[in-house]
Amino acid sequence: MLTHGEDVEAHALRKRGWSYSAIARHLGRDRRTVKAYLEGERAPGERRRAEPSPLERFVPYLKARFAEDPHVWASALYDEVVDLGYPCSYPSFVRQVRQAGLRPHCEACSGVKGRDTVEIEHPPGEEIQWDWFERRKSPWGGVAYVLLGTLPYSGRTRGVICPATEQPYLVEAMDGVMRRLGGTARYWRVDRMSTVVHPATGDVQASFAPVAKYYGAAIAVCPPRRGNRKGCVEAAVRFATGRWWRTLSAEAPEAAQVALDRFWEAKGDARLRSPRGLEEPPADGSRPRWPSVGELAEAEPLLLLPAAPYPATIEAAVTVDHRASVAFRGNRYSVVPGMQGMTVTLRHRLGTKALEIYSPAGGLMVAHQLAPAGCGEMVRTPEHKEALEKVVLGQFSTKRPCDRKENRPPGTAALAERAKLLGPGGAEPEVDLEEMARLVCTVFPGATEMAR
Repeated sequence: MLTHGEDVEAHALRKRGWSYSAIARHLGRDRRTVKAYLEGERAPGERRRAEPSPLERFVPYLKARFAEDPHVWASALYDEVVDLGYPCSYPSFVRQVRQAGLRPHCEACSGVKGRDTVEIEHPPGEEIQWDWFERRKSPWGGVAYVLLGTLPYSGRTRGVICPATEQPYLVEAMDGVMRRLGGTARYWRVDRMSTVVHPATGDVQASFAPVAKYYGAAIAVCPPRRGNRKGCVEAAVRFATGRWWRTLSAEAPEAAQVALDRFWEAKGDARLRSPRGLEEPPADGSRPRWPSVGELAEAEPLLLLPAAPYPATIEAAVTVDHRASVAFRGNRYSVVPGMQGMTVTLRHRLGTKALEIYSPAGGLMVAHQLAPAGCGEMVRTPEHKEALEKVVLGQFSTKRPCDRKENRPPGTAALAERAKLLGPGGAEPEVDLEEMARLVCTVFPGATEMAR
């Protein structure tokens, strides 16, 4: 087989009057091979099959089987064609079927794979595309849920890290993303996330409809199994996970949020965006200047946001520690002493600066002023501080420590209790020292003089 370069050289030499034999010696090829290429019998880059493909006579049967069942297993087809006389191995069969392109494309299962695609036009400020991505084993432990919002016209993306994906957290994250973007678009493009729409019907959830009305946006739902409809935010997910998440070293969600904001402002907005409707290239032949994501986003018209977020209520169950406090978003808030190890409920209404703490029975115990997230503050009320000090100081004593080396044999009370335990037959005999001395003097007359 001659390559394209050898074929070009052979034709050039032939035009100069070289013979087939001379060209073959020059190229190091067989004379008949060179002649076949020069006379157009063979094409460069294509190896002539020495014999027909073993699969060739089974192709009509395989086409009929694929027309009946596009998803039939290749192993099942292999068993059938072997019974019909197919001589090769299973790997050869699979390779030949793939090279022949016999298996048809299934639109319902393959999505955009195997069919033509086109870039969807997005007018400025028309749409925000939303998508979650989660990563287990975060640097601070547990699962990290990140909500991204992308403006498909400019490509500007912002994200918020959440502890969960429930609807109140989704509303809070959406508000945070839109305030980072500088406003909201007219439509919110979502897939079939259950916190926004009914997955089966695509209708907006009754609990989420007031949220969209509050911000003045309409919900645009992707058709089922058509994730490419929001391809801009999916590309942003790939970009963030590869450029930001893989190198993240934050030890707390608050620090990770700061790093995410810096990433999108510095790296994300600096990307060059291919312009739509590119004008004629400059006359000097230089490459036209492409605008950056940030430049396009600054000119993108967005709707103004309400002054405060939608008043959704966030709840979290936390455990009281030994300092009579609970943790919430990088700060600690006090409760009454004596509740160590108990589980209480925290409630925060978006748009307010209050954090309410409810007892296990459901009663409101205290409402704290919410501290900025991630500041590491200990927020205590004067009453809690005074009560905790009384408990702690009450555990102290001014008595002198005991002498642990002093001799203290069992006393009268302990001996009486010991006698009760031993019983009448086991009581220890009482010893009369005077009677013992008299007996000793009787037996040993000289013992009195010796004792003196």
